[in-house]
Amino acid sequence: MRALVFTAVGRVELLDIPAPEAGPAETVVTVKASGICGSELHGFRSVGMRVPPLVMGHEFAGVTESGDRVVINPLLACGTCDSCGRGAPQVCRSRELLGVSRPGGFGQQVAVPTGALHALPDDIGWSTATLIEPLANAVHAWSQANGERVGVIGAGAIGLVCALVARHHGAEVTIAETSHSRRAIAESLGLAATTALAGEYDVVFDAVGAEPTRAASIERCRPAGTAVWIGLASDDVHFAGNPLVRQEKRVVGSFAYTPADFAAAVALAPDLDLTWTKEVPLAQAESVFYALANGDTAIAKAVIVPD
Repeated sequence: MRALVFTAVGRVELLDIPAPEAGPAETVVTVKASGICGSELHGFRSVGMRVPPLVMGHEFAGVTESGDRVVINPLLACGTCDSCGRGAPQVCRSRELLGVSRPGGFGQQVAVPTGALHALPDDIGWSTATLIEPLANAVHAWSQANGERVGVIGAGAIGLVCALVARHHGAEVTIAETSHSRRAIAESLGLAATTALAGEYDVVFDAVGAEPTRAASIERCRPAGTAVWIGLASDDVHFAGNPLVRQEKRVVGSFAYTPADFAAAVALAPDLDLTWTKEVPLAQAESVFYALANGDTAIAKAVIVPD
């Protein structure tokens, strides 16, 4: 089969590789669409969690051998550690992620644990289905902190779905983005978009994760407000600590989602405008991946569609 493979640091290649075979309690899925995540655009530049050769892709949907339409929850928890026992499998101490620690959806087929399959309603298209995984992140982030006046920093896919979830729950939402093309997408979705947040918010979701955006997320919270950090652009953090104490502001990390969050995202997807993806044939995936990684395209969310 054909697949886009992470073959070396800074390199992805479209290759012919053996088709997968289902192991115990696994199902082979024919991939219909797979989204390219920003974490992959950063992650392929080094060897860390992702080790080449690897078929990446953790945002995907497809059809089983029996013809069922499915979307896949790529987060695999052990079910036995203390985190899993507390009902927090998203921070499982030995968690795996399809497309990171084992093959993912950047190919024509992939073998996945049968328990990771979720039935995909007929009214959700394939490209839309690839946004269910990012949407599950937003559903989880909203469960971490919410309010009536919400700020979002970053209008990439995660920032957009965070804003859409907040608006769905009745919040007044402002999204900040320095890129003109990304602001335009946010505005096309009816969101109030600006280059930088101003004023105070009950909650600020930082969907970037850079040093200045993390500082801004705290600064723009009202007293006793909450900054939710969901972006992972950098480890660096620098902000004034005393105002955090004197104004009782909180900083909360939000990572991935629980199985219930993922199921909620499947149910919520038809109610949101998730039509801002760009389909890319698998034959063009290599060049588009590099263009995205190098910032040479304004595509908000590229979705690989196997030939």
